Amino acid sequence: MIGWFEAVVLGLVQGLTEFLPISSSAHIRVVSALLGWQDPGAAFTAVIQLGTEAAVVIYFRKDIWEIISTWTRSLWRPDLRSHHAARMGWYVIAGTIPIVVLGLLFKDSIETVFRDLRLIGTTLIVFGAILWLADRTARNKLTLQKNLSLTHALVYGFAQSLALIPGVSRSGGTISAGLVLDYRREEAARYSFLLAIPAVLGSGFLELFKIGDGQAPDWGPTILATVISFVVGYAAVAWFLKYISSHRFTGFVVYRIILGLIIIALVSFGVLNPMA
Repeated sequence: MIGWFEAVVLGLVQGLTEFLPISSSAHIRVVSALLGWQDPGAAFTAVIQLGTEAAVVIYFRKDIWEIISTWTRSLWRPDLRSHHAARMGWYVIAGTIPIVVLGLLFKDSIETVFRDLRLIGTTLIVFGAILWLADRTARNKLTLQKNLSLTHALVYGFAQSLALIPGVSRSGGTISAGLVLDYRREEAARYSFLLAIPAVLGSGFLELFKIGDGQAPDWGPTILATVISFVVGYAAVAWFLKYISSHRFTGFVVYRIILGLIIIALVSFGVLNPMA
């Protein structure tokens, strides 16, 4: 079971890695394995993500309020339906559908086989390479306000759904999709964060019912980890958006590949149990 010290460490890991394209769920799983701790499980991981998602909501509060208020009013005011904020509301809804459907279809796998360290190491490497290729070939010119469409929203959504597998990275997958579609790096990241809000909040609140029940961690350590992830996550999202406005993702790609190779090597030599 997760104790107070483990909660502090995993809360820090969650806050530092959620918004970077390196997979927070993979890091929660890997750090626990390296330190000899029990796998905290999908429920704990989903719930502490509520902390980092709260950081996103506060950071983008003006954008979110504009989207919600304009989208709501557009339901009975036809003149607002062409407004970019109203359209963004529909695009976020459409982009959320793939992860909801696939999350329900693969629920059992998400909690079991998808947490295999061999799979996590492989996805870190493969999707790191995809991010590198997308970053190198992207024309970095489109903006959300002028260019986002329903088709693009669905592409983003399917990319986000790949993050059901730890190691893919929610932000890494959706940012890669945005780069392939030729969006600017900061625009791709911004939509990635907005798109994640319904999915993460929905998953987190559903998994709340499992905390303290059976194999899931107790409430106290879970709440502590969630609070820490919020504080650290708020600083991380501000830094990340500033960083990518003038830097490529090469450093994150190199890190992913090295970490993936280390994980596979440790499992291959019997240092880590892939399912422990």
